[in-house]
Amino acid sequence: MNDSAFELPSPKSSSLPSMIDRSLYFLGWMIVAFIQALPLAWVAQIGRCGGEVIFWLDGRHRKVAIKNLTLCFKDSKTPREIRALAHENFRRIGETYGCAIKTAGMKGPALRKIMEVTGGESLDPERAGDQTENCIYATGHFGNFELFSRLSLFIKGYQCAATYRGMRPAAFNRILFSMRTKAGGSGLLYERRTDGALLKKAMNAGGVLLILVSDQSSRDNGLELPFFGHPCFTTPAPAVMAARYHCSLFVPICYRTGLGRWRIEVGEAIPMRANGVRRSTEAITRDVNTAMETAVRRDPANWFWVHNRWKTKKILATAEAAAAETVATA
Repeated sequence: MNDSAFELPSPKSSSLPSMIDRSLYFLGWMIVAFIQALPLAWVAQIGRCGGEVIFWLDGRHRKVAIKNLTLCFKDSKTPREIRALAHENFRRIGETYGCAIKTAGMKGPALRKIMEVTGGESLDPERAGDQTENCIYATGHFGNFELFSRLSLFIKGYQCAATYRGMRPAAFNRILFSMRTKAGGSGLLYERRTDGALLKKAMNAGGVLLILVSDQSSRDNGLELPFFGHPCFTTPAPAVMAARYHCSLFVPICYRTGLGRWRIEVGEAIPMRANGVRRSTEAITRDVNTAMETAVRRDPANWFWVHNRWKTKKILATAEAAAAETVATA
C-alpha cells in the first residue's frame, strides 16, 4: 500500500480540534486510505453491493426514489420497471460514492484510462495567452459527479473552481475538502454560505471554469419551473452568474459507460442573448432544466433519485398551514 495514502493533510483551520474531532478525522482518513488502496473495479463492485443492501434497509429513501420515478415515467414504464430502475439507481449511487473516494486519489495518467471528456473543445483550449473570460458548467448529480473536480486534466486554459456545502462533523468536512483539492482537483473551492466574497474576487479576475451543481434548490431562492412536466424549485444561480460575469454557460453530464468508467459530455452552449437582447433568468434556467431532463431520459438510473426534487411553494405552503392548524388544535 502506498505510504502517501496515510498522510494526513493539515486542517484548513488553525484551531486545535477536539479529541473527538481528531479521532473522527483520523478514522475517516484511514477509511479513505483503505478504499484508495483497492483496485477501482473492486471498489465499484463493493459500492454496488453496498447500494443493494441500502435499497432493502432504507425504506424511506427507497420510497422517495420510486415515487419520483413514478411521477416522471408512469406513462411509459410499468410499476415493475420503475422498481427495477430504483433498484439499479441504489447500486449506481453506491458505486458512485465508493469510486468518488477512489478516483480522488488517482493521478492524471490513471484517471485518463477510466474517464473521458467530449465537447470540451468548445472552450478553445488552443487559444494563446492568458484567458480573461469565464465559463460556467451547470451540472447535476449524474454518474460520478465528483469527477468534475478533475476537469483541469482535460480542459486547459482555465482555472477550475467549484462550490460546495460544508458538512458536519467538521472533521469530515476537512477530509472532503482535502480529497477534492489534493490530487490535482479543483484549484479553487468555495463554501457556498461563507466564501461568496472570495468567489466574486476570482470571477472578477477571469479565466475561471466554475462548476455549479444545479439540480437542487432551497425554497428561499429557487424559481418554480417545470421539470418532467411538474413544477419544482430550480436554482437560478447558473443564469445569474453567467449574466453577471459575462460567461459562456454549458450543461455537461457525467454518464456511466461501464463498471468504474465514465464520460463527461459537454453539449452546446445555452444562449444568453436572443435578437441582441439578454434573455431572462427564467428562460435560461428553463433551458438548463431541459438539458438535464434530456440526460435523465437517456439513462434514468444515472441520476440521483433519492432526494425530494419536486418541492413547490404551493406544496410547502399547504404543509405549513396543516402543521399550524395541528398546533392550534392540539
